[in-house]
Amino acid sequence: MRLEGRVVLVTGGARRIGQAIALALARRRAHVVISYRTSAREARATLRAIQNLGSEGLAVQADLSRGSAVQRVMDRIARRFGRLDVLVNSASNFLRSPFETLTERGWDEALDTNLKGPFLCALYASRLMRRHGGGKIINLADWAGVRPYRDYLPYCVSKAGVIGLTKALAKELAPGIHVNAIAPGPSLPPARMSAAARKRVATRVPLKRWGGPQDIANAVLFLIEGTDFMTGSVIFVDGGQLIA
Repeated sequence: MRLEGRVVLVTGGARRIGQAIALALARRRAHVVISYRTSAREARATLRAIQNLGSEGLAVQADLSRGSAVQRVMDRIARRFGRLDVLVNSASNFLRSPFETLTERGWDEALDTNLKGPFLCALYASRLMRRHGGGKIINLADWAGVRPYRDYLPYCVSKAGVIGLTKALAKELAPGIHVNAIAPGPSLPPARMSAAARKRVATRVPLKRWGGPQDIANAVLFLIEGTDFMTGSVIFVDGGQLIA
């Protein structure tokens, strides 16, 4: 699939990795829709950057854990562009949840954002995609969905769910819609992570460094433009973290 002139929705596209993906798509002359929940200022800045790259853009506020909100996003896309070709499920949270203090609310907050949201977006997006013959869905999972670590139980479970969701959707939506996932490793440190902590993480990665948002964006571009013969796959962009 060539991106020029295609319509792409990047959830969580206002900031961090989602923003890098959105701008990479805009550079390929795609029409880029970004969704955001609370990052209104960042969304406006990202939308301006998309437009400055010569692409059409749209920013939509939505809580993607609610089906009615997801449907409104799709309706906005249909009214503005008439179609949707690619969905990138990038919206996510990363909440520390020690097991001793884990609550039902904390569980729901992780699963609603990281798993229910991608499911609802895929459900409603696939209906719009099928009007024009199909499309592509790319989910952002995490290497921790395969090798969980302590103090982030809901997050790790949600990302394992994203991997399972990807494989199940690939079967449900074939052959017209291709569904794949990208599982990042250390790509963008949390804002409050100290330099010492970042260094400790890097020492555990076989490549001995952090990746970056552009590494993830490049993988997204590959799944859209680089191949039309992949579905149900998970690409680990993790510097070898999975095998460490």
